[in-house]
Amino acid sequence: MSSIPIKTPAELDKMRAVNKVVGLLLKALYGEVKPGVTTADLDLFAANFIRDHGAVPAFLGYHGYPATICASVNEQVVHGIPGKNRLTEGDIIGVDVGAVLDGYVGDAARTYPVGRISSETQKLLDVTRDALDKGIAAARNNGHVQDIGAAVQAHAEAAGYGVVRDFVGHGIGRKMHEAPQVPNYGQRGLGPKLKAGMCLAIEPMVNAGSHHVDVLSDGWTVVTRDKRPSAHFEDTIIITLGDPEILTRMDR
Repeated sequence: MSSIPIKTPAELDKMRAVNKVVGLLLKALYGEVKPGVTTADLDLFAANFIRDHGAVPAFLGYHGYPATICASVNEQVVHGIPGKNRLTEGDIIGVDVGAVLDGYVGDAARTYPVGRISSETQKLLDVTRDALDKGIAAARNNGHVQDIGAAVQAHAEAAGYGVVRDFVGHGIGRKMHEAPQVPNYGQRGLGPKLKAGMCLAIEPMVNAGSHHVDVLSDGWTVVTRDKRPSAHFEDTIIITLGDPEILTRMDR
């Protein structure tokens, strides 16, 4: 496994700056996600927002990806491609977005309710968001990568949900995906050791049903095999000597 980059203080400042743009965008999207809006509308809003803040979209063209955001609706887990489909009351939409500023990458995701959603769906969002908090809290200096996944898995599975195994979080910095991979499941005390100055994108993907997923014929969109809804929350953090520093959370 390649070594996990530890950022200098100057690099950490650049990570703070780009991730602030991402966090502000995700906060602004709460006012844009509503019935009747297309996922392409949200993509255009995000592209303009990122550029207006002096950054450039990180996802556009990444491995050929055709858009600024990933927009994953209902049973879509991640990597949904924005298009003409209109959101309707009761949907949920996971929006994952990245930006590049001064050579460093920011990355985060939120799952938004579209209008009023069922109490069952709201519980899925709440549990997934709380699972992210549990994972972040487990990201400690001298801990291990799998401490994060173990915390996420325990919280999500206690609610009866499936934790996606095919896609994981990751280190982040000059590149979108750096070492280490950060699974949302695991056993405490295993995996690479965490050290202050590491930057991680932690991103639970939690399904209302089983953890099994499939990739659609477009080569990108991931859906739950049982077609039940899925939620996705992600923040980029810095490992510190104390509590993790969350760089992308301007909405709570």
